[in-house]
Amino acid sequence: MAAKDDILIDTLVDMGLIERNQVEAAREEADATGEGVLDTLVTKGLLLPSNVAQAKAAHYGIEYVDLTDLRLSDDVINALPRHLAKRYSAVPVTLQDDTIVVAMADPTDIDTIDNLRAALSLNVDPRVAALQDIEAALERFYGGGSGTTTKKSGTDTVSKLIQDITEGEVEIGKMGKLGGADEGAPVEADAPIIKLVNQIIVDAFKNRASDIHLEPMANTFRVRYRIDGVLHEMKGPPKKLQLSMISRLKIQSGMNIAERRIPQDGRIQTSISGKPIDLRVNCLPTNHGESVVMRILDKEGLRLGLPELGFLTDDQQTFERLVGLPDGILLVTGPTGSGKTTTLYSVLNFINRPDRKIITVEDPVEYMLAGINQVQVNEHIGFTFATALRSMLRQAPNVVMLGEIRDMETASIAINASLTGHLVFSTLHTNDAPSAVTRLIDIGVKPFLVASSTRGLMAQRLVRKVCKQCTAPHMPSDSELKALDINPSNLKEPNFRKGKGCSNCSGTGNRGRFGIFEIFVIDDEARKLIYEKAPASVLRSRAREMGMRTLREDGARKVVAGLTTADEVIRSTSVETE
Repeated sequence: MAAKDDILIDTLVDMGLIERNQVEAAREEADATGEGVLDTLVTKGLLLPSNVAQAKAAHYGIEYVDLTDLRLSDDVINALPRHLAKRYSAVPVTLQDDTIVVAMADPTDIDTIDNLRAALSLNVDPRVAALQDIEAALERFYGGGSGTTTKKSGTDTVSKLIQDITEGEVEIGKMGKLGGADEGAPVEADAPIIKLVNQIIVDAFKNRASDIHLEPMANTFRVRYRIDGVLHEMKGPPKKLQLSMISRLKIQSGMNIAERRIPQDGRIQTSISGKPIDLRVNCLPTNHGESVVMRILDKEGLRLGLPELGFLTDDQQTFERLVGLPDGILLVTGPTGSGKTTTLYSVLNFINRPDRKIITVEDPVEYMLAGINQVQVNEHIGFTFATALRSMLRQAPNVVMLGEIRDMETASIAINASLTGHLVFSTLHTNDAPSAVTRLIDIGVKPFLVASSTRGLMAQRLVRKVCKQCTAPHMPSDSELKALDINPSNLKEPNFRKGKGCSNCSGTGNRGRFGIFEIFVIDDEARKLIYEKAPASVLRSRAREMGMRTLREDGARKVVAGLTTADEVIRSTSVETE
């Protein structure tokens, strides 16, 4: 051991991390105390544990990894089970194909590497990290005790607040009286909970989360953020803080704090780092308490041009032509969470000019747009979509945006508006573009009205972007290429890419999302088919004859361009049948 320490000390001196005279002084002290020289240097504060790890990495020619700010996806954490990570003091760093990169204190421990390789059925690529950093990372990602649940940590600030509240023995009985609900509740008891709730929201925003999920379980209070469409579990507060935190959020969002039997909706308006943020809050009673979901609405996030939505040049030109028409109806379709609202808001920004009057009917109004009249539906007082739409037409708008076509009455008014000189945008929940026609007819709209009014149909999905900072060449597997109908030999310059995982993307290899689209422009032949009540499969064939690319085909183009990965497109789309 002494000989190995001497080698590392020489390396540290060569790296300029320690002076030779400091080593000699520490050596004398080590002889007196019986400690190792390196341990003495660290104890005296002359070296950091990470410095020793860096010297070890330099000596063995193995990459050093700093675990302090490491963020991992669930896939990476689950690839190395908790019991193995704890047993071998190994932290997973990235997972790509059949190789897992792990951080270890001793990268020369061949037995550990072999055991991990056998247990995981993966190639193990070791990296060097300080033992203290490894222990801290294991605690953050796998937690203490003997449980098996894997968790991602939140920010250090959230963890510190949870620890302070837990160790401070806050009186939980007073936590139901937050934010001035009861003047007798002491501020000292309320403040930590308020800080914790606020910090969870700030942490979610800084991590680009679209939703915050606070979910009561039998023995835990789970916190999850939805980032780029994928839920990530964070370090949750103790179960005993559940009522206090939910009460705080209900007060902030204007809900009835005493009502716990029925669902409630509310809204929080705040600002983070000077940016105005809205949170749409829903509270739902469950077996173990009230579950709260907050949707983060970043007003600046809607200032997107059409290229930022994910359109390639040819599709963008087609779409711009459709939204520039003077009348007719354009429908955007897709399941919940496919980005339909973002697309429509971006379209409104694109066409918003002083000479156009634009009115929207929404439930709820998610984003406030300058220069646009936005109407909030209120079903409780009978102010429905149909009522609002009927009234707003008397305001002589040029463009109408209807949040969603839900029933026969709404559909009829929207279509009649499009036939009387208005340009109407709306959404439908269908899997592809041609199916929107059959959905309208199923609702009860006459085929000739659908044929006369509809100008275009667009289906969309969201896929994750390859992280720009850690992007690297990557050849999809044969099965992925086959699923996307890609033949690399027929491509001039394919640019298949995949993110390795870095601090910028929290180790996922992806950062941000964009759309993949299929656009069906209705021509005279298609109108004839609609009038004849042709099935969606026939309409689809006609659309393909006109050059419509399916969702998967558009996704394949973006895979070839290196914008996203094959597995993302396959996951988000289904196999199209003619």
